[in-house]
Amino acid sequence: MFHSDITVHEDGSLTVKETIRVVSEGKEIKRGIYRDFPTRYNQYWGNRTVGFAVLEVLRNSRPEKYFQKGIFNGVRTYIGEQDTLIPQGGHTYTLVYTTDRQLGFFKDYDELYWNVTGNDWTFPIEKASANVRLPQGAIRKIGNHTAYTGLAGERGKDFKAEIDFYGGIKYETTRPLAQHEGLTIAFSWPKGFVTEPDTKAKIRYFYQDNRGLFYGFIGLLVVLGYYLFAWAKVGRDPSKGVMIVHYAAPENMSPAEVRYFLRKEYDDKTLAAAIINMAVKGHLSIKEEDGKYRLLRREKGKASLSTEEIFVLSDLLDSGNEIVLEKENGPKIRSATRQLENRLKLKYRLGKPYFISNKKYFLVGLLLSFIVFLIGGGIDAAETYYLPAFIFICFWLTPWSFYTFGFLVPGMIKSWMNFRGPFLKRLLQIPSILFITFFTLAFLGAEVLVIYYFFFSMSFAVGLLIPFVLLVNVVFFFLLKNITLETRKILDAIKGFKQFLEATEKDRLNMLNPPEKTPELFEKYLPYALALDVEQRWGEQFSDVLANVSATGYSPAWYSGMGTGITSVNKFSSSIGHSFTDALSSSSTSLSSGVGFGGGRGGGSGGGGSSGGGGGGGGGGGW
Repeated sequence: MFHSDITVHEDGSLTVKETIRVVSEGKEIKRGIYRDFPTRYNQYWGNRTVGFAVLEVLRNSRPEKYFQKGIFNGVRTYIGEQDTLIPQGGHTYTLVYTTDRQLGFFKDYDELYWNVTGNDWTFPIEKASANVRLPQGAIRKIGNHTAYTGLAGERGKDFKAEIDFYGGIKYETTRPLAQHEGLTIAFSWPKGFVTEPDTKAKIRYFYQDNRGLFYGFIGLLVVLGYYLFAWAKVGRDPSKGVMIVHYAAPENMSPAEVRYFLRKEYDDKTLAAAIINMAVKGHLSIKEEDGKYRLLRREKGKASLSTEEIFVLSDLLDSGNEIVLEKENGPKIRSATRQLENRLKLKYRLGKPYFISNKKYFLVGLLLSFIVFLIGGGIDAAETYYLPAFIFICFWLTPWSFYTFGFLVPGMIKSWMNFRGPFLKRLLQIPSILFITFFTLAFLGAEVLVIYYFFFSMSFAVGLLIPFVLLVNVVFFFLLKNITLETRKILDAIKGFKQFLEATEKDRLNMLNPPEKTPELFEKYLPYALALDVEQRWGEQFSDVLANVSATGYSPAWYSGMGTGITSVNKFSSSIGHSFTDALSSSSTSLSSGVGFGGGRGGGSGGGGSSGGGGGGGGGGGW
């Protein structure tokens, strides 16, 4: 049996006297019973914390000892003593407590929406009832009133209600309640009988309930302010200079260097540009046969190679004089690829500081963000008694999140973006792409579960701070990266050179003393045009010039494969760029090659409620 006498006071507080009769068989109930009472509600706009203070505890009309422990959303009151067993048989427990902030204040009425029994009792309730008293005069003007029975969320009507204008309103169930079933009541009365908190009090309550959100938001502003300061100090790139057309690559840079420097990353086209440049310089000849490319060593080149080109040539041909770009020669091609990438990285990343990461400034921001996690989320978690678990998760989540979103997700996106080219190449890429996709999704799944735990252990609003803080760090991880003044000059020169390579005839008329268009000039800068993705535009400039070189068409000494001569120069430029790059990519791909990771309440009286809704609630059991 469960009976509750509820008194609503004019100041909005409640005094509740619960009378609970149980039968002890010495199994579930050995020392007494416990009663859970929710005091903390996670809502979309923040937390709401209600008061709870025990006034009296009785067993069989005599005072009984009790103690309390915090649970994730409230307080558990243990009635009895750890080392004292109660006799078997019937016992009547009386628990008297006071609570506040349980009423709903609406425009035209006030409301009590109250979970009388709670829905988390471990044993059934034979009969549940409640008697509610309102401030003087309110009961005569009572408005909507109803109740709900059953499991949480159900809207059962197994109750009867009676209004006593001199006593109050009484509710009583008409059937026993099974485990986890409960009785919830709701009724309203006109405004004016209970004092509603004013705006000042509401603001004070919100601050008291959401200190974690308040300090977390302040912390987010501090992190954002620090990053803006750091970006203004060290993160802004030097201003672009006046665009000047250049007729040569800057600082004697090779085509591979130009592409790597501009893109800040390596790709297959970087190697293609290097090989074609070696061919133009007379160290290689490229022969196309039946859709395959054969590279043949030539005795003496007419121009010296760059350092990285020397190593690439050595890896490709080794002690031999030729190599076919096909899968069987994949190990050699991959070796040349790694050699070129490592040489470029050594020169432009690990050597002279052309690109500055400003990692020290980022690490400070990362540390500040971690402190925000600890303070904002820790205050919230402490109130739910989840603080130890929160601290452990926080130390685990931070590196996990940055590894997931900083490496795995970009790696997965990059692998799918690179899923193109010949059918064989794409077929061989499928195992590695599927592996990194499933691997990344597994990490993302764990991330979602942990963030859900964060949302569960704190308010929704505080939980939203987590992705915002992470987003700020990810954005400024890239924004803090900077280039030197020398790097700016080189980039401007490269773009000026690119402007020359993609110029139209009209553009050339506005240039000051451009070099004469000759077959030698076309060949010399074709690798650079390929490196800068303007090979077709470069070829279009020489269509007329090279068409008149020979009656059978233009034929470069370092290339053969398109018949007796090349009649469409722009088609040749585009074809040699795309098909040669695809051939390199296909031949260097193998099944064993992986894909890199880098790079509310209220409204219950109007019929909108349910069992388990409103204030109060909780549950209980024996111990």
